[in-house]
Amino acid sequence: MKTKRTWYPLTGTVSDAKPAKLAAKKGVPVDPLTGPKLALAGRVVTMDKAYKVVNDGVVYIDKGTIVAVKKRSESAPASHAGITVVDTGGTLFPGLIELHNHLSYNALPLWAVPKKFTERGQWSDHADYRPLVSGPMSTLGDYKDANGKFPMLPAITRYVECKCLLGGVTTTQGIMLSSNNGIQRYYIGIVRNVERTDDAALPEAGAMIADVEAKNAKEFLLKLQKEQSCYLLHLSEGYTDPAAPESAARKHFLALKIAPDQWALTPSFAGIHSAGLLPEDFKVLAANKCSIVWSPLSNLLLYGGTARVEAAKKEGVTIGLGSDWSPTGSKNLLGELKVAWLYNKHVLNGLFKEKEIVAMATRNAADILKWTDRLGVLKAGALADLLVVKGDTGDPYKALLNAKETDIQLVMVNGIARYGIPALMQQLSPGGEKIKVGGQAREVFLEQETADPDVKKVSLKKATDDLRTALKDIAKLAKANEKPKPAMAPKMAAAVQAQPAWTLALNETCNCGVEFAPRLPLNGPGDFTGVRRSPRVLAKKSPPLSTILKPIVLDALTVADDPSWLQRIEQQPNVPSKVRDGLRALYS
Repeated sequence: MKTKRTWYPLTGTVSDAKPAKLAAKKGVPVDPLTGPKLALAGRVVTMDKAYKVVNDGVVYIDKGTIVAVKKRSESAPASHAGITVVDTGGTLFPGLIELHNHLSYNALPLWAVPKKFTERGQWSDHADYRPLVSGPMSTLGDYKDANGKFPMLPAITRYVECKCLLGGVTTTQGIMLSSNNGIQRYYIGIVRNVERTDDAALPEAGAMIADVEAKNAKEFLLKLQKEQSCYLLHLSEGYTDPAAPESAARKHFLALKIAPDQWALTPSFAGIHSAGLLPEDFKVLAANKCSIVWSPLSNLLLYGGTARVEAAKKEGVTIGLGSDWSPTGSKNLLGELKVAWLYNKHVLNGLFKEKEIVAMATRNAADILKWTDRLGVLKAGALADLLVVKGDTGDPYKALLNAKETDIQLVMVNGIARYGIPALMQQLSPGGEKIKVGGQAREVFLEQETADPDVKKVSLKKATDDLRTALKDIAKLAKANEKPKPAMAPKMAAAVQAQPAWTLALNETCNCGVEFAPRLPLNGPGDFTGVRRSPRVLAKKSPPLSTILKPIVLDALTVADDPSWLQRIEQQPNVPSKVRDGLRALYS
């Protein structure tokens, strides 16, 4: 039997591993490519172009791929003759696809936004930001133990990935790692990573432009034209008042104009946030077949306004959804769906139908990634990423929008049950870790043959305990980081440099171009758009982190386990009152 070589990004090691065999004993991981045939029954919301719903249907799965979706009364495919049907008792949706999330930061709690801002550079420079957001994360990412390892990386990876699963998310943006020798990679785990798929059928999205300081829009256009899949880039993050149409947030978009009828935009461009755009700007996006990623809660918290999605809809611009991060956003994409629905209901007067909101986190997202018919739908030939919520009556789309985290019955990635109620998990992936969500029993199955060795040995409980302790003692960790490093002999230093030592490539502390479009000149060579990020330089002029960091409470995995989250949302002055009040009603 041939062996395969596997590279583990958190350790920089390579090892031989035999291809997986179908696991028969409890707790042994199953490679999806050789996984079992399955038949899952329930109401099936396919999210195909016709929005077909099979009220009493069965999804047939083999080797991580959907073979067929049929009514229970119909004959099973020949390949599944004799296969026991597992009745979920719920409604099946495609797994949720998140197009914007700074995953590493999702260990941090919601920030009490101190004021209303108009563009991104303002809040990231606020006095509260370093001690509450960038400081704690850079401390966790940089902390080394006595053995010279970064012990918090596996814990962060395990925790934030499970946070996705518990919210029904099967695909999101990745955790970027940076090494001491300049290499940058994405961690590959259980939840799909849009930037690193390792699947020829799923083109990888770009989340950074190689030359952040592109000199002009033409140069930026050339970079976009090299990619035919998808570029997820922040665009006009802030809010533009129509009375001041050339706001700082909108200037970043205007700088993409090359000529009266030419823009540095291509169908691969997906503008994250886009809250600074005016209605006429969406005509430009539509003409260039671009898309946007909407993060309503984060935008409302920070700016008191969000993307003009009504203009995007009018012009036919495809809209995806992203929760952004826990400091100024929803805990998960399930929560962000609720915010989008409430904003639509109370501010846009129900412009979008329920199914159109759900499509933003399923089919639309897949279309933006150029993954059409492979994910975001439940149909033959699609990969078996799915979510099951409790109940199979009433409006199927409202069932998801109204679902609480405790209503999630099952989350499956590539045909492997990863999270759900014990009754289903014991049939599909026995031997998982037992947890509680909102006081209810759940199981999470984290075993994975190709898992990074450092993450593989970390249970969700251990990750939770380690992060809780580290955030409580965050000032001590910062003090340890600040201690002078002992000098090493040249040969030893060279040997250390040759072996990659991986740390988190955090968006706020790593000037690596992640998810940010280039700073482009607008009105001359000295008038650049966007924010020049030089936090490490600024940090040298600021007080040491050990003197300003205070104990931080680890953000809970779900709203169901964080009774104060809704109260803190209700204290946020920039969010419309009907959205705040509506969230409590949806989670009650």
